[in-house]
Amino acid sequence: MADRGARAPSLPDDWPAHPDHPILALNHMGTFDWDLDAGLFHMDAQAHEVFDLTPEEYDGRPETLAARVPPAESSRLDAVVSRAIKDGSENYGTYFRIRRRDGTARWTHTQGYIRRDETGRPRRVVGIVRDATQELEDSEVRNLRDAQGQALRRQTGVVQAVTAALAHASSVQEVIDVLKDTHGIPNLGATSLVMGLVEAGRIRLVAEGPAGSFVPGTRITRIEEPYPMGEVVRTLSPRFIESPEEFADGYPILWPHITDLHITSAAYLPLIAQARPIGAMGLLYNDRLGFSSEERAVLVALGSSIAQSLQRAMLFEQEKDLAQGLQQAMLPRTIPSVRGADVAVRYRSASAGGSLGRDIGGDWYDLIPLPGGRVGAVIGDVQGHDTHAAAVMGQLRIVLRAYAAEGHAPATVMARASVFLDELDTDRFATCLYAEADLATGVVQVVRAGHIDPLVRAADGGCRRVPVEGGLPLGLSAEFQSLEYPVSTVELDPGETLLLCTDGLVEQPGKDLGDGIQVLIEQVTEGPEDVRALADVLIEIAEVRGGDDDVALLLLRRRGSDTAQAVGRLQQHVASGDPEALALARHMVRAAVRAWGAGDRADEIELVADELITNALMHTEGSAIVTLRVLSGSDRRLRVEVEDSSSALPRRREAGEDGVSGRGLLLVDEIADVWGVEARGGGKAVWCEFRMPEKDDGSAP
Repeated sequence: MADRGARAPSLPDDWPAHPDHPILALNHMGTFDWDLDAGLFHMDAQAHEVFDLTPEEYDGRPETLAARVPPAESSRLDAVVSRAIKDGSENYGTYFRIRRRDGTARWTHTQGYIRRDETGRPRRVVGIVRDATQELEDSEVRNLRDAQGQALRRQTGVVQAVTAALAHASSVQEVIDVLKDTHGIPNLGATSLVMGLVEAGRIRLVAEGPAGSFVPGTRITRIEEPYPMGEVVRTLSPRFIESPEEFADGYPILWPHITDLHITSAAYLPLIAQARPIGAMGLLYNDRLGFSSEERAVLVALGSSIAQSLQRAMLFEQEKDLAQGLQQAMLPRTIPSVRGADVAVRYRSASAGGSLGRDIGGDWYDLIPLPGGRVGAVIGDVQGHDTHAAAVMGQLRIVLRAYAAEGHAPATVMARASVFLDELDTDRFATCLYAEADLATGVVQVVRAGHIDPLVRAADGGCRRVPVEGGLPLGLSAEFQSLEYPVSTVELDPGETLLLCTDGLVEQPGKDLGDGIQVLIEQVTEGPEDVRALADVLIEIAEVRGGDDDVALLLLRRRGSDTAQAVGRLQQHVASGDPEALALARHMVRAAVRAWGAGDRADEIELVADELITNALMHTEGSAIVTLRVLSGSDRRLRVEVEDSSSALPRRREAGEDGVSGRGLLLVDEIADVWGVEARGGGKAVWCEFRMPEKDDGSAP
């Protein structure tokens, strides 16, 4: 017996009614007074005896009677009371069983009188309970009772089995499959099942059976149309049709279409969740007439359970669609093709055991084409698994991409992204790893903000972890007064693959993060050579393992040794007052000279390039663009260009004995094979060229 009201501050003045009535006590009848508002259920001494309870064992609350009333009996009794209250009845009566403290079952009969206020709202139920075991010992009644009890137990068992199975359904189709399963609705004896969901004033049929029982024109119907499912949705009350004649009279439009099913009775149930109809279900029978009160109560309870499961499944599907749509909108729609590299990206959403909203997170990847044949690879993870995390991720991905595309050095890109996240006024932080790869030289500049280290797979299949010095996660730098993100350099040889991932790919419950990374290294080593096939294998492993964290994965494989020759041009933006960018430009020159086969002149080329860059930064007010390229012709040459926005031409001048400047162009003129100046719009480019040796076989390097 359920508690049907919240505790009120006070009870009626005449409560409880007729306590310990002597006449009733002489007839072994106990009395009760149930205050629906207060949720209190008073029983007199004889009622305590009927339920085999002592006053000390009973606290006045109806749910305490569960110690004596089995759950199935309690549900049936509750349905009887609920129907009487809803129908406006003044009283009700029914038999039910209790289990005494010694384990024996006893039949009990109860009668209740419903008291309502002037508005018709039920306030109290007063009545009697008595032991009816002896009364039902009569043979005919006993046989009928046994038959009804057996059928009721079978139906109750089906309801319990269906309810248990529905607890695991996470979609509308899974709910339907449970109901159609051989252990589901068919065990109730139904010949056919129909189910519809309410959508915008209409009922859309989502299930019908058996095959061939579909009625034309009923796929979508208006609620006001004269169909039984529309009726139960309008009235919020079940409709039990107990004969073919009643069906034909009540629904003349529908009946001619189902006569071949030989339907003899039907039960249509409204599916109500949170006080609103979400659909309706019909069970049609061809071997019975009518429904007992117990059977009706069981079917009503079944409808309530199905409604709750349907609502949960519908909410889950809506959340899943929202999560997937938002996640896909925040991730890059396409990944650009990169000359000189093979790229594969993958994303797997979290699976948190059906928890709504937990299959979306803040993991992301990105690939950013940069000037000079370079490419930026990003992997990141915003704290949290909800729509807010995804929204923050989308904003962070866009600004990080913008900072990189503007030509900022990797450390500057990361520092600015951290400041942005801090100023976004959110409570989230993010881990991130940004790798800027020069595919011509194989030089990769890596900056890490609290993220896990990258992996590199060698051309022969071996895999290693690359330790990268890192800074604080994004969004925490301002709080800890730290915006320093050290830059590490990784050499990516032809055929090698850079692997970036979020921790969802390596974290395993109960295991150390290092152990998870080691397992990933083994999986990469054993995986296929093709980056797309390898990405599929790794994400499939993550799918099988499951987990409550999403996974982002990016693989970038540098192609064969002809990459440098195919690209043959590199470019680096050097901002004024940015010593880190200057250092990266020097590193680019050094790596390019080695990759393009001019290693014997590496020191000379690096020295001249450094002089040209320094002059541009010192004698102009803007930034400089450094370009290296290979010129083909009768002889191969490496050309260095430094472009700035000043139209003032450089001039050679003699430095004094104590002078610290003035020797730059003299140095360029002495070392370079040839040099010059070209006008470039509002600025200029100072260039120089160096002859490159040929390979031993006479071919160009």
